Amino acid sequence: MALLSLFKKKPRARDDRSPWGRGILVFSNTSEVIRSEQVIKEAGFDIRVMGPPPQIRSGCDLVIEFPLIEELNILRLLRESSINVEQVVPVTDHLLKPVDLFSVKDFGDYLMVRAANMKITVHTQSLTIVNISGGGCPDVPYLAREMIGKPLTQAPSPGDIGHTLCGYALQLAYEEVRRRCSV
Repeated sequence: MALLSLFKKKPRARDDRSPWGRGILVFSNTSEVIRSEQVIKEAGFDIRVMGPPPQIRSGCDLVIEFPLIEELNILRLLRESSINVEQVVPVTDHLLKPVDLFSVKDFGDYLMVRAANMKITVHTQSLTIVNISGGGCPDVPYLAREMIGKPLTQAPSPGDIGHTLCGYALQLAYEEVRRRCSV
């Protein structure tokens, strides 16, 4: 009996981040992505907001990557929330893989995180925000004024004070820099 167990195939652990078990939700505008992300995450699904692959861009610079096995549940949830999904694309080809929104540069004393077109830079010792840049939205100067010079623990959340795609992207970068700085 023990000898047979050596030859039995063991079930492989399911990797939900592998591109073959994932799909992409495509929306016509960014506000639908932001609303959908909130609704889907509140329901407990494992999703990520990403940049769309060039082949499926539709005017919105964001897509939601989700576990393909949950497609029906997520679509039902969005329909109940009156959110329209323009397209559902299974990721079956490496060319369709969504683009990670984050880029991180460690300059030693400074850490810069980019999400989409927005960047936040912090001093790694004091955790003070030293720069916010990028985007072309009208609230970027306001966001910079409200956040630069403040420690991560005291700066306002861009998602609370911003109202545009740039504010949303800065919120993503802000969350990532806080995670990396263990704040």
